[in-house]
Amino acid sequence: MYNPPHLGEIIKGLWLHPLDMSIMDAAEAMRISRKLLSTIVNGKGRVTPEMAVRLSIALGSSPES
Repeated sequence: MYNPPHLGEIIKGLWLHPLDMSIMDAAEAMRISRKLLSTIVNGKGRVTPEMAVRLSIALGSSPES
């Protein structure tokens, strides 16, 4: 069966590591708590519609993706 990666893996691999950005720096830029972003990046949190919009603005993509 196809098991897509968690969004946290994508954020970590395509955004945080290449830009050498910490979770704290990214959370401040997105105006969310470090703890919330950390739970998402570590695959333990879910992405709400509001978070999808914040991520789309920060990453330059659409909320649906």
